[in-house]
Amino acid sequence: MLNQENQEGRRQFLKIGAFLGTAAIAAPVLAAAQLEKEVFPENKNDGITKTRILGSGKHSLNVSALGLGCMGMSWNRSFVPDRKNSISVIRKAYEMGVNFFDTAEAYGPFANEELVGEAIAPFRKDIILCSKFGFDIQNNKLTGGFNSDPKHIRQVVDQSLKRLKTDVIDLLYQHRVDPKIPMEDVAGAVKDLIEQGKVKNFGLSEAGAESIRKAHAIQPLTAIQTELSLMSREAITEIFPVCEELGIGFVPYSPLCRAYLTGYLNERTKFDPANDNRPSLPRYTPEAIRANWKIVEFLTDFGNQRGLTPAQISLAWLLALKPYVVPIPGTTKLAHLQENMLSADITLSKAELDNITQTITGIRIVGDRYAAPQTK
Repeated sequence: MLNQENQEGRRQFLKIGAFLGTAAIAAPVLAAAQLEKEVFPENKNDGITKTRILGSGKHSLNVSALGLGCMGMSWNRSFVPDRKNSISVIRKAYEMGVNFFDTAEAYGPFANEELVGEAIAPFRKDIILCSKFGFDIQNNKLTGGFNSDPKHIRQVVDQSLKRLKTDVIDLLYQHRVDPKIPMEDVAGAVKDLIEQGKVKNFGLSEAGAESIRKAHAIQPLTAIQTELSLMSREAITEIFPVCEELGIGFVPYSPLCRAYLTGYLNERTKFDPANDNRPSLPRYTPEAIRANWKIVEFLTDFGNQRGLTPAQISLAWLLALKPYVVPIPGTTKLAHLQENMLSADITLSKAELDNITQTITGIRIVGDRYAAPQTK
């Protein structure tokens, strides 16, 4: 039942959790359990808690079980809400116990860092602030290319610190792997910034296993940020084993599949292509939205029986995967903020987790998450 600890049930769930990869049709549960034994060692701390640890050793961070992704307050979500409203949402999240806030120079570009810097000023020293570098930006516009040249990284950090009104970034991610710059050089540049006191910890976004190992050998990584949701499950089999081995945390972005899993979108939803990336993503065509609606229907029915929303079920599922998983759902609305944050209080039973797992893996997902692969 809900709100009752069931550690054995969660371990049983994880025995089929590795099964949630890219397969279009569910494989036998016993095969999934065997795969889990091979890639996921037993973890003693497998309960949902209000705080979680990203990373290990001196590069570990104690963060709230859910963070707040701030991108949509400035960029890529069709509209830009009133600035005062966004500041209010960020500050309310802090009042609710969130201490993990995510932004990037690319969001805007630049506008989101300025917004976040203003919003967190009253409690800056009490939170974990994350930002990113790695995209090429010319004349205040993204060019579509990458730039992780070490000299550029140093320039980006200096500029981000000013916009964020702070003297240090707690967790700095490379936003995307730059094929032109060796990962060892990127990690070395961030290591220098850590030694200078401008950055505290290093992370990668959408990095593959080889890139993760190369970076970690130079500068220990605290977290990997990659898309992960009930509809985008590749990271479970591709990246989790590396995180387990090296002691790295995992931060799912788009944990609600860019609002799709909330039931808020449908095939008639209008996106503004001038400020929204969803029209360019195969999964958000009207045809794909209709084809994948079985997932929303299932989550709605499952939640209705328990007084929970599809978003809460989706986030609770993510939190049950591993204790080092810290989703960062974004929102511009106080009501949705509260809805999301209450997910950390939900404990699902063995039967409920099995039901979600087996049902979702039996649904074929239509449409790739991006038109071109992101993880490198």
